[in-house]
Amino acid sequence: MNQIIETILNHRSVRSFKDKPLAMEQVEAIVQSAQAASTSSFIQAYTIIGITDKKKKQRLAEIAGNQSYVAENGHFFVFCADLNRHKIIGEMECAEIETSIESTEKFMVTLIDAALSAQNAAIAAESMDLGVCYIGGIRNDLDGVKELLKTPEYVVPLFGLAVGYPDQETDLKPRLPLKHIYMENEYEQDKIRYVDQLKEYNQIIADYYRERTDGKRDDTWTGQMAKMLSRKSRLYMKEFIEKQKLNLK
Repeated sequence: MNQIIETILNHRSVRSFKDKPLAMEQVEAIVQSAQAASTSSFIQAYTIIGITDKKKKQRLAEIAGNQSYVAENGHFFVFCADLNRHKIIGEMECAEIETSIESTEKFMVTLIDAALSAQNAAIAAESMDLGVCYIGGIRNDLDGVKELLKTPEYVVPLFGLAVGYPDQETDLKPRLPLKHIYMENEYEQDKIRYVDQLKEYNQIIADYYRERTDGKRDDTWTGQMAKMLSRKSRLYMKEFIEKQKLNLK
């Protein structure tokens, strides 16, 4: 196993950072690594906004559910789906592109491009012995984020990435077994086998929490997911995206 794979497999979310900003060289290396990710048809349909203003970081922390590590980290990045520059390209080249950039297909491209770039950024940061934590909580109030970051039409802030020097040791959380994630040639539809695999994973997760909390917590993964997915959250998202003139066709 090489060092890159070791870095990837050692990933864990860090939620406590030292009060030490990243150097500009580190920020640039992380962004350049993000840019090196694959991009559909070279479209590069994303933008990364670095948040250094303390008041803006604090406001984002509040929007994200008062998560302190959104405000207190070495650097905070916001990854945005972005087809605004392509709208400008259409104007520059006198081309009718609205039908294309307002389509579901191109919206999916922006999401995939942004996710690929973010994961490159995360791996780059972790290769520098920095910790990272993805922040989906900024989607609690995208109208507020849009106003704060002054994002135009055709742009959707998707998630944040808190990066910094870890101030805590965190455990590696067990993922689903490979046999449950990786399928060959076709989708596995044996429900009995599927449920048995989930029960096995539930035991692994319950043991993980039991050991971490001295027996105070032993919830299962399926129990967590059922509880989380039963809550209605961020149901305004479709309306917000359409207001940005994305995913219309």
